[in-house]
Amino acid sequence: MISRELQRAREYEAEYGAAIHPEQRPVFHLSPRCGWMNDPNGFGIYQGKYHMFYQYYPYASHWDSMHWGHAVSSDLLHWEYLPCALAPDTDPDREGCFSGSAFPLPDGRHLLMYTGVSREQQPGGQFREIQTQNIAVGDGTDYQKYEGNPVLTAADLPEGGSRFDFRDPKIFPLSDGRLCCAIGNRPADDSGQILLYLSEDGFRWKYWKVLAANRNRFGRMWECPDFFPLDGKWVLLTSPQDMLPQGFEYHNGNGTLCLTGSFDEAEGNFTEETDQAIDYGIDFYAPQTVLTPDGRRVMIGWLQNWDACAIRRPESAWAGQMSLPRELSLRNGRLYQQPLRELASLRRDEKEFHDIPVSGQVRLPGIQGRAVEMEIRVRPADPAAVFHKFAVRFAEDGQFHTAFSFRPHEGILKADRKFSGSRRAIVHQRRCLVEHRDGALTIRLILDRFSAECFVGEGEQVMSMALYTDTAADGISFFADGDAVMDLKFARLGD
Repeated sequence: MISRELQRAREYEAEYGAAIHPEQRPVFHLSPRCGWMNDPNGFGIYQGKYHMFYQYYPYASHWDSMHWGHAVSSDLLHWEYLPCALAPDTDPDREGCFSGSAFPLPDGRHLLMYTGVSREQQPGGQFREIQTQNIAVGDGTDYQKYEGNPVLTAADLPEGGSRFDFRDPKIFPLSDGRLCCAIGNRPADDSGQILLYLSEDGFRWKYWKVLAANRNRFGRMWECPDFFPLDGKWVLLTSPQDMLPQGFEYHNGNGTLCLTGSFDEAEGNFTEETDQAIDYGIDFYAPQTVLTPDGRRVMIGWLQNWDACAIRRPESAWAGQMSLPRELSLRNGRLYQQPLRELASLRRDEKEFHDIPVSGQVRLPGIQGRAVEMEIRVRPADPAAVFHKFAVRFAEDGQFHTAFSFRPHEGILKADRKFSGSRRAIVHQRRCLVEHRDGALTIRLILDRFSAECFVGEGEQVMSMALYTDTAADGISFFADGDAVMDLKFARLGD
């Protein structure tokens, strides 16, 4: 039985989503069917297809009462919209169906676990939002909320755990067949922690222990956890709020955190070994991963920054997009990311240039576009006189451009969209400390109309940003302060 609220959302998105022309969307990044998108939810495989749910407000291009949008794909690059999966239509989730995950049940059904938000009057008369964990089960298109909701409440929290910040359940299997769930929570020290819960069937859950405690090291509240094995270690991804910078490793505001270490499945103990940011750019948050049928761990995040949402005009038909799918690996305790290898199937009009001198601004014949891939290797023309700055500029015309620039004397790679056409005083620049050899650096840059993702070296760092410059601005140029030499591999991306 479909509720009135869900039926309304489905009718609205069918009408207004169809009115958005494909050329108004990214080519191969998932955007909302209409309206607003934030966190990826329920990223996984069910009945032979990749399913991506997402935080969704179909009625306007701003955050509001959260639904779950839904799309499926066979290759993570071409997406088909399915009807809205969840709407806030029951008592535990009347104020919103927040983030969560999905898992296929042994009987063939698809289980969704999500955070429900409700309002509760406090002793002083004010109202606050209470967060609980809830279940819905379906067939890949239609989902019925569990009559036993909520399945986890404040009664299931450890001592000191906040019922106001208790969200984003991520289910994963243990090797003994039990289901485990990682959930973000705020403890008594006002920072963040990730809690573990166990279940035999996906419906009845019991508190196990604290997986990881922030202790005010990395921001405050930890949101949107994902926990998985990778290359002989275990990896915890989470998105801390209210971070402070630590050199160039972390930045102010809402950020991303990767912890690696060992995990004792029998005892539930995670021993941290290394930490790093997941993405060093402006826009990346709340990632989730999936294990592909051929054994790759692939991650997708929300390609947006809570502190920069005003970059999208309020009259836009949609706001928010997902990142490029990224293949993950660990090397010496560091997370490496590479663009999904299937991206190669979209390459068209490939070109190569070698030993191109760059001093001042340089344009190359046929090098333009807003959905392109570029591998750029830059080095000094004279090793004894390293250039001061090298930049690649794109989404460029006589008025606008966005850029990544490299200053070898400082070892700094900078993302800069201040000239992209934004009229708001929001975050427009981020800097990242990169390793290079005497000014030689390789970057791989993926553009998809309204985004840019820059992979450094072999993927040891990534910088992402959204941009909404009119797509008529499709120029690409290269600049050097000093004398540089560049090799370039270029391809257009599309069907």
